[in-house]
This record gives sequence, structure tokens and C-alpha cells, in this order.
Amino acid sequence: MKQRIYTVRWICFCLLSSVISLSDLPDAHAFCGFYVAKADTKLFNGASKVVMVRDGDRTVLTMANDYQGDPKEFSIVIPVPTVLEREQIHVSNNALIEHLDAYSAPRLVEYHDPDPCRPFLPRSQAFGGAVMMEMDAAKELAKSLGVTIEAEYTVGEYDIQILSAEESGGLLKWLADQGYRLPNGADATVGSYLKQGLKFFVAKVNLEEQSKLGFTYLRPLQVAYESSRYMLPIRLGTLNANGDQELFVFALTRTGRVETSNYRTVKLPEGMDVPEYLKDEFPEFYRAMFQEQVKKENGRAVFLEYAWDMGWCDPCAAEPLSNDELRELGVFWIDQGAPRYPGNQLSFAPQGQNVFLTRLHLRYNGSTFPEDLVFQTTGDRTNFQARYVMRHPWRGEATCSQAPEYFQQVRERQQREIVQLANLTGWNEESIREKVKFVGNQQSGEQPTSGGWWKKLWN
Repeated sequence: MKQRIYTVRWICFCLLSSVISLSDLPDAHAFCGFYVAKADTKLFNGASKVVMVRDGDRTVLTMANDYQGDPKEFSIVIPVPTVLEREQIHVSNNALIEHLDAYSAPRLVEYHDPDPCRPFLPRSQAFGGAVMMEMDAAKELAKSLGVTIEAEYTVGEYDIQILSAEESGGLLKWLADQGYRLPNGADATVGSYLKQGLKFFVAKVNLEEQSKLGFTYLRPLQVAYESSRYMLPIRLGTLNANGDQELFVFALTRTGRVETSNYRTVKLPEGMDVPEYLKDEFPEFYRAMFQEQVKKENGRAVFLEYAWDMGWCDPCAAEPLSNDELRELGVFWIDQGAPRYPGNQLSFAPQGQNVFLTRLHLRYNGSTFPEDLVFQTTGDRTNFQARYVMRHPWRGEATCSQAPEYFQQVRERQQREIVQLANLTGWNEESIREKVKFVGNQQSGEQPTSGGWWKKLWN
């Protein structure tokens, strides 16, 4: 009985996918403030992630997967632009992608208003296997179907084959005979990739090698190649998907921000003031906000969540990656072992590593994204981050003449935050208002007294 092989969603090509101000108060002209929460990829179920290092025609892809089942049931099929040699394939570490995710995640920062009755200075602008067929027989079968096994490797815990084919029907039959469960409608999509001259990267888990290595999870696969095509095939991954899929692309270049050239790249709303209570509900806020932006763009946009030089961050949701980590991800133009810049809380070495990170997020299906993603690198090194600001009003005693005006301005700010949050998320304004702790009498917005609390007790 032939073993049943299940395909899973990979972050990379996702091929056979089956299975996330007060005008009188100092403002933050730089991104200073205290980081208090982040919205990483774990917020989105089954989110796929791919790291793309690109310079000229050279590309290094790191593909993370969210497979949770029996390793013997794991397999992937990925179109690649060329036949890959053994040295072009590597097994990496999940921690690298997790670090990159944490570093670039959308974030919530907070500020505290100063005492309105004490003079203050302007805020500082500090930067803040399955056993396969006997090989000869497998090759003969492949040849009879017009399929060529261009190369075979064992890399870490993976058995890998690079395939080419004369036509899609033969390739699909060969894959099916090997136990790959293919989505309906794959013929046309595979055929289009073959017409483009693409090869196919096939991987299964080698259980014996995995046992020797001692890993209980599947590590990311990396491939390095040269191609003038700067693209990410995603169409096969939509053929048997149940609903929308989430994809995060982390693009590393030395020239600047990356965007999609065949779909709109849209910056997420950022920099908005949000109510204080979102400190405990930031994940819910971000999911709702992203859903609302996808809706406004009719599900056909790629969203920019982060664009920043890797040499520094402000505020830091995680420390920037070290040169050794970047080299492991494939950033081949920097030196290994370079010393880290000083400072644990804030890393400040603008453009010191000459690595610019772009984080893109899309929610897609076969209808909204009928084409593969095509990218282009821009020369734009302007910093951008999906950053949201929580400002805590002064809630201590305030008896000076400036206090009434200050509290009035704070209440006006709180009202703006409610309307703005409703617009960002589609949430009901009244439901938001019930959670806001207004200065003065909680929901009435009544101005606090400028003297003892008893002054209005019997008035």
C-alpha cells in the first residue's frame, strides 16, 4: 500500500498548500517612546514566512514551514529558476526567522504626559522518510514520463530532488506515483511554470537522518541561486486552500525598500494615537485593523509593515540581527563576526551594516492574487514602521491655572482616539467608549476640580 503523503504550506513559495496630540505638549518627531507590545506573525493562524536576500541577480531564500504532523507525511514541491547544486541548498535555524519577525513586528509604544503644572523641556529626539522507490527504477519511470531527475541530495534531515519535465501531465503523474497529493487544477499552473523554464525542487523528510541529528521539528530550508527573475511563485498554493492564506515576506537588500511590481504595495496606517486599554488588547486590535485595511483594498494589495536599515531600531521590539545571523540568512555582502554596536536597549549604528529590511504582509487567495508575486528593489531608504502610540494622561493632582485647559485637551484627544480606532478597525464607537478611562468623571468627561475633591461635594 502506497504511503499517503501530505503537502504543507511553506513560507516560501507556498506551492502545495493544504494544511496571521496635544498641540501644547511635546510631540515625538523621532520614533522615541517605550515599546510595550508587538504584533508578530503568531497572531495569524498558519502564517507562512519567507526571507528573501537579494542583490543583483543573486537570491537566497529561507523557507520556514508551519508543519505540525508526522514528519514521514511531510513533502513540498517548489518551482525554482535553475538546477540547484548540493552546495546551493542549506538547512537553517527557526530562531533566525523568529528573531527577524520579532525585530520587524508592528508595535505599540507608550508615552506619559508630564505634570501640566510643572515646566518641562521638549522631549528628547533620541533614537529612542518515507522510503522512496529504488533509485534506478525511479529514474526509469521518470524518464518514461518525460521527467528528468536533474540532481539528488540529502541535506540535513531532507531528501531533495531537482526535477525538469517536458510537459505538466508527465510531471504530475510522476509526483502522484511518488505519493504526493496534488491539488485539483494543478496541471495548468505547473504547465505555465514549465513554459517559463522553471525546475522543481522536491523535498521529503529522511527519518533516519532526522533521528541521527536529534531534531524533533523541521528546520527551514535555504536555497541560493542566480536569476534575473525576482519573484515568488504562490499560485499552486491557492488551488486547494481553504479560504485566505497569510504570507509574510522579509526582504533584505543593500539598496533600499522592496515592493511588488504587479500588485499595489500599500503602507499600513501608522503613527495613530490609540486608547490606553489597547495595551492589553493590542493583538486583537492589530488583527482587526489589518482585516479592515484588506477590506478597503478589496483584498488585492500587499501591505508594507516595516522598512528600516538593519543597523538600528527605534523603538526596538527586538535587537537587530547580528552580522553572523544575517550571514546565516544569506546576506553574503557583509563580514562575519563583526562587533556589535553598543547598547542593549537601543542599537544605534545608522546604515552601519548596509542591510535594509522590508517586511511585507499579504492575505491572498486564487481570486485576489491570480499571479505570482514579482518584486523590485527601490533606492528608497526612508524608514517606516507600523507603529501605534498610547499616551497616558497625567492623573495626579494638578491645581495650577494651566490644569483645566490641559484636561480639556486630553478629553478631546481621547474622543479623537475613539473615532480613529473605530475607523481603523470597524469596531463600534460606543463599545470602545465604554472601555476608555476618561480624565475627570470617567464617562461624563467632566473636568476635574482644580482644588480639593470636596469642593463640588454639596454643590
